[in-house]
Amino acid sequence: MSVGALPRFRAENVRGVLRHGLITVVFCCFIAGALTITQHGDWRAQMVYSLSIGLISWLFIDIGRLVISGHKEILWPSGPWGYLLVAGGVTVGFLGGNAIGDAWTHQPLLDFRSFTERRLATTIIITLTATVCMCFFFYSLGKSKHMRGQIELAQRNATEARLKLLETQLEPHMLFNTLANLRVLIATDPPRAIAMLDRLNNYLRMTLSGSRALAHPLSAEFERLADYLELMSVRMGERLRYTLDLPEDLRDAPVPPLLLQPLVENSIRHGLEPKVEGGDIVVRAYRDAGRLVIEVSDTGAGLDAERPSTEGSGFGLAQVRERLATVYGEQGHMSLAAEPAGGTRTTVSFPLPPSA
Repeated sequence: MSVGALPRFRAENVRGVLRHGLITVVFCCFIAGALTITQHGDWRAQMVYSLSIGLISWLFIDIGRLVISGHKEILWPSGPWGYLLVAGGVTVGFLGGNAIGDAWTHQPLLDFRSFTERRLATTIIITLTATVCMCFFFYSLGKSKHMRGQIELAQRNATEARLKLLETQLEPHMLFNTLANLRVLIATDPPRAIAMLDRLNNYLRMTLSGSRALAHPLSAEFERLADYLELMSVRMGERLRYTLDLPEDLRDAPVPPLLLQPLVENSIRHGLEPKVEGGDIVVRAYRDAGRLVIEVSDTGAGLDAERPSTEGSGFGLAQVRERLATVYGEQGHMSLAAEPAGGTRTTVSFPLPPSA
């Protein structure tokens, strides 16, 4: 929906008007109390006059600004319309509030005309000053909210751009590795090279036709991972065996695209390929205390004994860490650990959205 099509009296705007009304009531009570203390009359009369003038001015200006500019992003009329609206609010509030106060105190209608020149000037100055101050206060609140929204939008755009940059770095990384393997197979096993090339075509076709969104369902990530593993199976043959375990209730959980592939690629390159007999890879997703946990386990060569278990070992793992930090901040975690029977287990976890 475009900004121009937004309704003027949508829930967000109505809440803002009611919030301004409550602040106006408090401010009017403060003025009435101050006038009573300075011996300008009975507190009940001061309260009626103050609330009547303040609330009428508030209704006129707040409703007026929504009628004029409620469909726009900035909820305040620009140019002379803004000044005319305040002037109209002051005039209507002053006349209407005094009329209500006069009726409540049984005074002649618009009794302020009989005031001495000094008292009339004081009444008008108080009304004008209070209205202008309240309008400036509300305008500043609205402008501050608008600026916060612009900052959040800029931060969101920067995050999206960064995620796209990270994703575009991952795809060439995988493609270069695959082409290097393909080059070896062309010389040693042409039939398998042709089969691998067909798998690569299918993989690239699905990748290019896939969504470029910042997140997609976990099921799509597993399907893409299955294509990649089939592609690697052409090259490794029976040395590569894999299992994908995705519970039905987690199929729609949103995840960043290409999140799992670098983890599997790392298991193949650093775990299974160094072993003559190859091994197994298991990718498993499960829910744990409101978080999505994904494990990539292999039965390969295992971590270097001299390397800390939490240290990454390549470009792909560094990219996964950076993407988790960009999307989930401190809530995204990744760790590497040695499997008791040999091999490595990489675990990533991050909060699930409430609807997942």
